[in-house]
Amino acid sequence: MKRHALFLLPALALYGAEISWRPLPALPDAEGFAGSFAGVSGGALLVAGGANFPDAPPWRGGTKTWYDGIFALDRPDGAWRVAGRLPRPNGYGVSLSIPEGLVCIGGGDAEAHFREAFVLRVFKEGLVNEPLPPLPRPCAYMAGAVLDGVLHVCGGTEKPDATEAMPAFWALDMREEKPAWRELPACPGPARILAVMGAHDGALYLFSGAALKAGADGRPEREWLRDAWKYTAASRTWKRIADLPRVAVAAPGPAPVVEGRLLVVGGDDGANAAFEPKDEHPGFPRGILAYDPARDEWSGAGEAPFSLVTTVLVEWQGRLVIPGGEARPGKRSPQVWSGGW
Repeated sequence: MKRHALFLLPALALYGAEISWRPLPALPDAEGFAGSFAGVSGGALLVAGGANFPDAPPWRGGTKTWYDGIFALDRPDGAWRVAGRLPRPNGYGVSLSIPEGLVCIGGGDAEAHFREAFVLRVFKEGLVNEPLPPLPRPCAYMAGAVLDGVLHVCGGTEKPDATEAMPAFWALDMREEKPAWRELPACPGPARILAVMGAHDGALYLFSGAALKAGADGRPEREWLRDAWKYTAASRTWKRIADLPRVAVAAPGPAPVVEGRLLVVGGDDGANAAFEPKDEHPGFPRGILAYDPARDEWSGAGEAPFSLVTTVLVEWQGRLVIPGGEARPGKRSPQVWSGGW
């Protein structure tokens, strides 16, 4: 495999103002998707795979369906087009944008979780899928981020019915001639799913998520977490940092860095996990949390006009983009939102 260039995201400026959100063209699916892969390649915004309940929500007998379609948006005022298909229906893996394209890692469907990883690359001639080394183990519902050209994934589960999360922490250095996944020291906190990870100034940050345990019926139950951790790459060490003001499970990720602060947009705080009737669920928190690494402090950064979880946050054309996601339990959204200043 050819040598890959060092990858650094440009800094975004907040200038003391709250994020201003506007809608982009909706995804070309009436239901929308959660758990999609999303990122940038060839200047286009890509959204691939994911899952929804096309007929009815699960409490009314609906069946969750996974997809393999890949959609591309070439410009913010353009129209979505079909760009290709994934190797198979897939969702709930990690999406990371690098100069070569959109990296898709792991994920799964109703039957199994996957090890596969690959880069989706857009050319004038079409879409190319470039394989990467497979993960050491199948994994879905993990967090991920890129730090100095190295892909990182943390947590997740090995199979759909798992009753405990994996303490996995793996890295793939895209600068190497022959990249290979290596295992890094596990986070000292509880193993978790659906956390948010971000990268800034030589360190990775892991926020919130949910631990798993077997319930009385043998099915997985969640323990809602609001702890936060910092991993310093140079020393390969973890340090606990200030807890989040609230739980933020499945918030869009990776967490972007704006004016030196990492942002956590929304996320599920678990307050309405048992809400009834389910059809009237009010949705998830819309508040945006900002973590300042220099002060080890959290603050508020305004509120989003949407509540979308189990989705991706993409930096595209100098703005933050959140394409679809889960609007409330059992209900997806085709809405695509763009935030800037």
